[in-house]
Amino acid sequence: MPTRTRNIAIASVAAGTALIGIAGTAVAADNTPSATPKPSATAKTHTGDGARSLCKRAPKIEKRLHRALARLQGKATVRGSIARLEKRVEKAKAAGHTEIATFLNHKLAHRKSLVPTLQQREKDLAKVATWCRTQTNAAS
Repeated sequence: MPTRTRNIAIASVAAGTALIGIAGTAVAADNTPSATPKPSATAKTHTGDGARSLCKRAPKIEKRLHRALARLQGKATVRGSIARLEKRVEKAKAAGHTEIATFLNHKLAHRKSLVPTLQQREKDLAKVATWCRTQTNAAS
């Protein structure tokens, strides 16, 4: 008996939800969207390309790039540095662990390839920051 009562209750809740959903759709269809004002011809808007948000995030991105490059180019005592990984490869080779040395060599090659990419991103970001400053000055 309790199972049947539960099933009936679930069915009535589902039916009520469906009716509310249909009524809500009808009410929403009656509402017309209000006209949005167009920006003035003199105002520069950068919609779609994310320029405003990139200009806002540029200082944080610059710090993150600088930190990553400093870590990669750090001494052998710095975790995540290329020098430290080179030292690990040498130790693995000296111990005769060829599989470990191969794995670490591939990891080292990837880390070394990151340096020019990050340096290029720093240069590109500097140009973006310059552009952002000119846009801010022009808007003022």
